[in-house]
Amino acid sequence: MEMTLYLVRLGEISLKGQNRDFFERKLKDNIKYKLRPYRSRFTKQKGRLFIEVDAAAPEELVRHAISTSFGVVGFSKALKCAKNMEAVSKAAATLTSRPSFLDGVQTFKVETVRADKKFPMQSYDISGQLGYEILTANPQLKVNVRQPDRILHVEIRDHAYLYASPEPGPGGLPVGTAGRGMLMLSGGIDSPVAAYRMAKRGLRQEAVYFHAYPYTSDEAKEKVVSLAKILSPYCSGITLHVVPFTDVQLHIKTHSHEEENTLLMRACMMRIANALAKKRNCLAIVTGESLSQVASQTLESLAFTNSMSDLPVFRPLVGMDKGEIVVTSRMIGTYETSILPYEDCCTIFSPKHPLVRPEKDRLTEVYDSMGIEALLDQAIEDAEVFAL
Repeated sequence: MEMTLYLVRLGEISLKGQNRDFFERKLKDNIKYKLRPYRSRFTKQKGRLFIEVDAAAPEELVRHAISTSFGVVGFSKALKCAKNMEAVSKAAATLTSRPSFLDGVQTFKVETVRADKKFPMQSYDISGQLGYEILTANPQLKVNVRQPDRILHVEIRDHAYLYASPEPGPGGLPVGTAGRGMLMLSGGIDSPVAAYRMAKRGLRQEAVYFHAYPYTSDEAKEKVVSLAKILSPYCSGITLHVVPFTDVQLHIKTHSHEEENTLLMRACMMRIANALAKKRNCLAIVTGESLSQVASQTLESLAFTNSMSDLPVFRPLVGMDKGEIVVTSRMIGTYETSILPYEDCCTIFSPKHPLVRPEKDRLTEVYDSMGIEALLDQAIEDAEVFAL
């Protein structure tokens, strides 16, 4: 079976000690899962992962599988040849004669990494010889060692590997190396970015969305399902729990003052997320909250909602402003879906003048007096589950 070779550069994983194999295995498993049903083979060397993929696999699929896998800092299609200069020169001639290397290129350079120090030529000499051969075959080109249009990379390892135009990867650590968390996913811009940032630190995530039908439409739910699908490659798969929240919100509306509604609603969401997280063996909750962005995200408000969970609550966006969050949402492809005009349950029941500096003890008493725990349990029981 004909196979195509990809060279993958690893980042933070390479700094790990005795448990580096664990991180490398997770990365391999995550990429292999995305490449199904095509056959793939993986080999590793220090700082590198080599992936051979069935040549029938669409290149776009392979590129997407690797580029959305945390732990990867760069990758490229590569040629592998015997570890001698005759074979290396032949491979270099093949690679640099391709339109993908030459199109729009006026200058180039050769960079060599001689990982095998027993190879008889020095890195500088290898680069010089190959550069001369490329110039001879392509007299229209010039060498520019500072800002070349194209770089031919050569790595001398167990074999020689040659590649050009490496693409960037997302960095971070492979998903699944840092345990499991429960993401509170809304239809907005922030929570998908929070999911991305926590996945980048290796956290595997499930998600919970609170749906207040008929006050929020089925289109609003489908919007969140679409966001979860966009996040799924980054998260190596995601399970979405859609929790019916209408009865809870109506109960809050009739058992509290209007200005308290938003915070009591957030408290109930946190309670449900906490219970669902434990049920699904998650050890933390993830939210898209940013300090002081809205009334429910002041320090006093966060202290109150935090008190509703006995699990750690991660807020990876807490110190970011909206502009920074939007940049990331555009990069990961969630922005255009997030801004679709379907209101979620938060906006439907928002008071005109919400509490900004709540007294935690007093608001806790109000929460306890509502007698709402049975409704929360029922909401969890009635949740729809989507494996995405």
